[in-house]
Amino acid sequence: MSVQDLIGAIQAYNPDADRGVVEQAYRFSAKVHKGQKRASGEPYLTHPLAVAIILAEMHLDTATVITGLLHDTVEDTLATLDELREEFGGEVAALVDGVTKISLMEAGHDEEGRAEAESVRKMFLASARDARVLLVKLADRTHNMRTIDHLDGGKQARVARETLELYAPLAHRLGIQWLKTELEETAFRVIWSQEHQAICERLAEGRAERQGYINEVSGLLAKQLEQAGLEAEISGRPKTPYSIFRKMEKQDIGYDELHDLVAFRCLVDSERDCYDALGLVHANWRPVPGRFRDYVALPKTNLYQSLHTTVIGPYGERMEVQVRTHEMHRVAEHGVAAHWRYKGPHPDNGTAPAIDGAEHSDWLQRLLESPQQVDDPRQFLDAIKEDLFADEIVVFTPKGEPLSFPKGHTAVDFAYRIHSDIGDHCAGARVNGQLVPLRYQLQPGDTVEVITTEDQQPVRDWLKFVRSGRARARITAKLRQVERRKAIALGREMLERDLARQQLDLARLRREGRMAELLKRFKKADEDALCEAVGFGRTTARQVIEFLLPGKGVESVGSRSKLKTLFGFLERRPRQGVAVAADEDLVVRFGKCCEPLPGEGIVGFITRGSGVTVHAVGCQRFADANPERRVEVSWEKGARAPRRVKIQVTSRDRPGMLAGMSQAIAAAGVNIDKVHTKKAGESGAMNLFELTLFNVDELQRIERNLRRVPGVKAVERVRT
Repeated sequence: MSVQDLIGAIQAYNPDADRGVVEQAYRFSAKVHKGQKRASGEPYLTHPLAVAIILAEMHLDTATVITGLLHDTVEDTLATLDELREEFGGEVAALVDGVTKISLMEAGHDEEGRAEAESVRKMFLASARDARVLLVKLADRTHNMRTIDHLDGGKQARVARETLELYAPLAHRLGIQWLKTELEETAFRVIWSQEHQAICERLAEGRAERQGYINEVSGLLAKQLEQAGLEAEISGRPKTPYSIFRKMEKQDIGYDELHDLVAFRCLVDSERDCYDALGLVHANWRPVPGRFRDYVALPKTNLYQSLHTTVIGPYGERMEVQVRTHEMHRVAEHGVAAHWRYKGPHPDNGTAPAIDGAEHSDWLQRLLESPQQVDDPRQFLDAIKEDLFADEIVVFTPKGEPLSFPKGHTAVDFAYRIHSDIGDHCAGARVNGQLVPLRYQLQPGDTVEVITTEDQQPVRDWLKFVRSGRARARITAKLRQVERRKAIALGREMLERDLARQQLDLARLRREGRMAELLKRFKKADEDALCEAVGFGRTTARQVIEFLLPGKGVESVGSRSKLKTLFGFLERRPRQGVAVAADEDLVVRFGKCCEPLPGEGIVGFITRGSGVTVHAVGCQRFADANPERRVEVSWEKGARAPRRVKIQVTSRDRPGMLAGMSQAIAAAGVNIDKVHTKKAGESGAMNLFELTLFNVDELQRIERNLRRVPGVKAVERVRT
């Protein structure tokens, strides 16, 4: 690879590109990275050059390609953004800044997994300002995967799994098919090396026979289309090893039981030719019921368009046929990037470039809105991963406008997608003319009409079934507003009552100018904020009075009594191995929804009537709590607390399987309290073990032992 290779790749699709600025960026990167090496021993410059070439293969604008050359300069060298701005202009500097602000993802870097979640969140926040940042990160990850063999085994597995869980689905959602396939195949080889090798060997065994079949069918299909007067380009290909592996796992079958290992693609000139060619395919070969998909009339959210069908081809073999135009194929390979045309600064703020075509991608718009809608990074990461893997469905507004949603979204999600105010006042919905409950899950082809009333407000029960980050964040924010108003009123009442015992009141404090001193002492912006803190228990009325009347040892009996009623401070009880920041005699209890084990990441929040409730990090119930009620908690050294833990194991259904799993648990020194097992599919089983554990080390030891049992497919803790 050389800078001339890069310039050639750019000029192949953009002959007017400024090669001088590309060479300038190459020289700058070479200078600042001089002396740095990669894990392979190669000069570090090979990495940014490779990233830039990948971006050029996506046919992106010159500024983005230059960002590929410079993307590590600020993070890994002494170069500054001011230097980049002076050398290459504000647009390139802003892109490099967006990439730089994304921390390196270290999955599991801390016990709470917060580092990974926060870095993903930063990536999407930067992308919300300029979506090209996503493409630079994808190109960066692609080259890192191409050189992954130079990393140690543990790091290889972590990077590969992260790629399979986030980057490959992201490439798919953005419609960059070739990139998605490459990332999946490399990650598959690293994570499941034995399965990868076995499938590749089986594919190699039948390669000659399969190629002969591809040539025969391609020739036959081309002849039929030519006779019908249709100009078409026909190609055939075997399915990829990873797609074969997924199908085997999903259907729980062996390689020899697989069908339709070959797919054919037919490229024609116009949309009308697509349907004519499809009709010809169905006229010659019998279609398989339920296997036809029309993504031409209803494109996928990543702009993908094609007709898909499966037919019984020659010799009774099932084969998949895709029909699309040449332009549709270009979009299928390059995705959203194929539509982007950057036209300079945004007319509103002069910073982010205007993007042609991005408005056509519903999913991309939802994705880039998500970081601004969800505050908690772990909650955001969960929502992103769920959205990345979810199947998409298309529903219609009453005016017939199509909208795409991940499968499982509800009428309330639909309402918030239309507008936040419509979601807030959503009282019901009609689907295909029939009234449905708000928790109704949308089905493909539904026509949805939202019914609103002025007096309707979000309720906490909605959080149990809404799926979108936007809806969840809006509902949570509304509920927090209500809680805040209640806390302000309660705190004001408590302060007035205790101040009255000392011949003081809030009005007098305002008149005498002492309220400003009070707000400064407790670092509150205004009187409402102070009352809110008292209402939530973060500041006590006693602390306020002691500041106003120092040295008098005031005992705020009224406030103390009120707090006992509010937070349940009836008696001092053991903390069960948990330390609470700013200890104020708070009673500690554990959330039944997650039952945190000593050693797990924990968080707490003040609960009216119950003191501090401790939850495991990532617990959904805690994610919806008002941040003003959160309090820092930590495990005391050597804490041990018995917890009832449920572990679900997905396995093959064969003799001796249950005994093997039981032995694995016993080897960890733990007894089984209960076990439930049931069949799952034709040859699978679902096993639920209930155990009493004392810390997270025991849980991790059991999970490791279970994963080593032959026939075990998945092990996960189940929280109620």
